[in-house]
Amino acid sequence: MPTGMSWATYLKMFAASLLTMCAGTEVVHRCTGELKTELLGLKKRQEPQISQQ
Repeated sequence: MPTGMSWATYLKMFAASLLTMCAGTEVVHRCTGELKTELLGLKKRQEPQISQQ
């Protein structure tokens, strides 16, 4: 094992690293996808509603 770690510790660290990378890529893809639709004008912009009294 690398640096004398036990298999259990190594697998826990590997799983935590993999889950963190997957979560990070998911966030990045969601943010860039939303930004792309905004830039292309595909997303309807909500204009502030002014109430008349």
